[in-house]
Amino acid sequence: MRLLVQPGEGITPVIQGIAGAKKSVEIVIFRADRKELERALAAAAARGVKVHALVAHTNRAGEQSLRRLELRLLEAGVAVGRTADDLVRYHSKFMIIDRRELYLLAFNFTYLDIERSRSFGVITEQRDLVLEAVKLFEADTKRQAYEAGLDEFVVSPANARERLGAFIEGAKKTLFMYDPHVGDPAMIALLQERSKAGVEVRLIGRLTPKTNGIAAYGLANLRLHTRTIIRDKKAAFVGSQSLRTLELDARREAGIIFQDEDAVRTLLLTFEKDWARAREQAGGGEKDPAPAARVAKRVAKAVAKELPPLAQILDGAVKEAGGAAVEIDINPEDVARIVKAVVKEAVKDVVQDAIEEVEERVNEGKP
Repeated sequence: MRLLVQPGEGITPVIQGIAGAKKSVEIVIFRADRKELERALAAAAARGVKVHALVAHTNRAGEQSLRRLELRLLEAGVAVGRTADDLVRYHSKFMIIDRRELYLLAFNFTYLDIERSRSFGVITEQRDLVLEAVKLFEADTKRQAYEAGLDEFVVSPANARERLGAFIEGAKKTLFMYDPHVGDPAMIALLQERSKAGVEVRLIGRLTPKTNGIAAYGLANLRLHTRTIIRDKKAAFVGSQSLRTLELDARREAGIIFQDEDAVRTLLLTFEKDWARAREQAGGGEKDPAPAARVAKRVAKAVAKELPPLAQILDGAVKEAGGAAVEIDINPEDVARIVKAVVKEAVKDVVQDAIEEVEERVNEGKP
């Protein structure tokens, strides 16, 4: 097993894997702006390798770039499929070479993820993991139901909640995590339970709501784009799903659990360095929030202008819920609380996608 650490490894290991393919390349793409990747896939197809790319149905802010990518790959002789739209998002990213080697990645094939973000990937020839990845690829390509068949291969929404919950519950001494957003109530409860049992729980990322017993800091000097858990310094999970309800229950995400000593050791050393920098930055005070506040204000105004009259929407929703009844027992505070939570979650996803798209366009030198 080989662990990829970003930034540092770059796109080279992926390109080398494609270049070494003799029979087949099967790759799932959520975002991609690396021309080297396109050239490598085209070159493989030109030399007779069966190249099959499964491209996300949408990534919201970057849908147009995905469609252009599809056309370029088709012109290069690559077989291109598109994921279904039955899940909120198809966010997994992995590649299978000759059905003997699996690249399970937490990062997209983009400059932003690879060169400017902390992320990880795992390359393995472990046969059962490879075969399970093939099974998932075929199911999603054919738009058929996927049934999880291997505990170590963690797939949302098939078995992620169960397997990650069990992984966390198994901690005896330490749980060190990278996660952009831990927000699922059941997972937070498990982390609290482990903390009360004496397990040291550390998080580089964001925790909503803040919880006693879980120390959390933001990543210093780098963008965070990995979901990783290191348990008792002996086992680890690397994948694309956060401990967030949407990513556990409503999106296609993939990751693996492993105990390779060298890979876990490298993860641990990287985490310890990042943790020290994160604590140091936190001790120095927060960054000036003014730029983010100004951006948020402008976005909020633009969104508000596009909203239809809310009274009409509410009137229709109440009538639908109450049928012909003139009066319906609805607590305004309950409605406000639920709407606030749902809108907050949806807006976070849209804004994050939009920010990533803007960053990628800036890095590519596009207007």
